[in-house]
Amino acid sequence: MKKSIRVLSTLLALLLLVSALSCFASATNNQTFTTAPQLYTYVRDGYNWGVQGPITITRGTLKVGASSKAVYLVTLSGTEIALNQSTEVVTDLLSGFNLESAYYRNVVKTIKNNVPRNANLILAGHSLGGMIAQQVAANGDIKSGYNVLNTVCFGSPLLSAGSREGTVRRLGDVSDPVPYLSGSLFNNTLWAIMGLNRENGGYGILGIHAHNLSYARADVWGRYDVTGTKYGNAKLILDLDSRVFYQSPIIDW
Repeated sequence: MKKSIRVLSTLLALLLLVSALSCFASATNNQTFTTAPQLYTYVRDGYNWGVQGPITITRGTLKVGASSKAVYLVTLSGTEIALNQSTEVVTDLLSGFNLESAYYRNVVKTIKNNVPRNANLILAGHSLGGMIAQQVAANGDIKSGYNVLNTVCFGSPLLSAGSREGTVRRLGDVSDPVPYLSGSLFNNTLWAIMGLNRENGGYGILGIHAHNLSYARADVWGRYDVTGTKYGNAKLILDLDSRVFYQSPIIDW
């Protein structure tokens, strides 16, 4: 009898240990983002010289106060010269004047092929990626098939991309010239300036450093939450195991 009790106790202990390890493993696969710099660092993983691709999609949960929503985070990196990747200067020019590009079409296609219809979307991009994100937020198929909650742009010009769904936040260091390099300046100069959330990272004339380094700094942008809202309290809990990278070829079939 005592032997049986010892065996049962051992089995119970093993089951509890396995359960604890399982919970621990599950927890380590999730990551909570609370600030814009954390989101920017995640976006920058798309700069991988075309090895994985500039587009990522990750399942997650957006929490704002007592509200909680299942979401898909779509991240888009910016200009990068990579073999057969549509993140080159031509795409910059097309996007700057709100024209279609292979990158834009690839993002729309990737979302439609890999995200369930009627799902909530958060779009986030750096530089060119932020321009593409604004275009996607205004795309008719995306607006009719999905719910775009937020678009967060780091160092990205304004696009007059029609009626963009959801809330759009553009973050721009005062020394970063890129947010003003848009064809939209010719028809909406005031909003291109006033619609930009600006902070000073102390880069002075070093615009390229401001463009690439400022947005990762918690001391400059840490007061902005993951939706790009200053003094906001939104949290984004991502399932890192669900993250998938996608290519964006120059020729989109």
